[in-house]
Amino acid sequence: MNMEQLARMQKGKGFIAALDQSGGSTPKALELYGIGRNAYSSDKEMFDLVHAMRTRIVTSPSFTAEHILAAILFEDTMNRQIEDAYTADYLWYKKGIVPILKVDKGLAPEANDVQLMNDIPAFDKLLGSAVDHHIFGTKMRSVIKHANRQGIQAIVDQQFAYAEQISAFDLVPILEPEVSILSEDKADAEAMLKEEILDHLDSLPADAKLMLKVSIPSVDGFYTDVMQRKQVVRVVALSGGYSRSEANARLAKNPGLIASFSRALLQGLTAQQDDATFDRVLASSIQEIYKASVVK
Repeated sequence: MNMEQLARMQKGKGFIAALDQSGGSTPKALELYGIGRNAYSSDKEMFDLVHAMRTRIVTSPSFTAEHILAAILFEDTMNRQIEDAYTADYLWYKKGIVPILKVDKGLAPEANDVQLMNDIPAFDKLLGSAVDHHIFGTKMRSVIKHANRQGIQAIVDQQFAYAEQISAFDLVPILEPEVSILSEDKADAEAMLKEEILDHLDSLPADAKLMLKVSIPSVDGFYTDVMQRKQVVRVVALSGGYSRSEANARLAKNPGLIASFSRALLQGLTAQQDDATFDRVLASSIQEIYKASVVK
């Protein structure tokens, strides 16, 4: 574990840029960026285009450690290079931004009002590759649709079981049990989720290290007691389908909770913009999200 990166994640001011759209979400991400599905005819071409998009974002003068603590990468992005350096090395050594890897392989079919993660094949090999590429930590997402205790217990059990494997490679796991913003019983689901998380934290050694990525809670300041646990490096929030302005407004009401936005970060960026316009739009987005993350 890189102790300089750990200190940055624990105490630094800023937010996490989620640049980890995977195979299933890449076509939509490219569409929002102004590249339609008729622009490519294979997965290779699609991933080449999305890597070019991510390269443009990461190399932008606006994308700096002043406001951005870390960036979450898709496996394909980790294995590619930016300006003759592997992406994680470019982020850390050129930009001072901590590299994180998305490791889940999508969601299983819904059961008990939740979607667990699919099994992750050759998981140890993937984690070993993350270590070789100088990754700091990993992120894995599952989804809670309703306040179903059995389903939520299964989500948290799975997240913590994978976290144990990840920690064995000296990587910091980010657990992402997302609660759908469309759920009419979202607050009840979050209450159950927090109870399960705290129970699991009670069973971990005091020197364990993990992060949590959660939906912006229905009750302001809801995760403050979780942030105070010794094992918790940071609690971050996903935008969850909110627009950037709404996500920022909700986030700003939660002291200590910082953003880990994807769509909300990239909103307004297109492939057709010239570099000056692209950088200006990105800078504005970064400033807004930074302010909601740290000025409270």
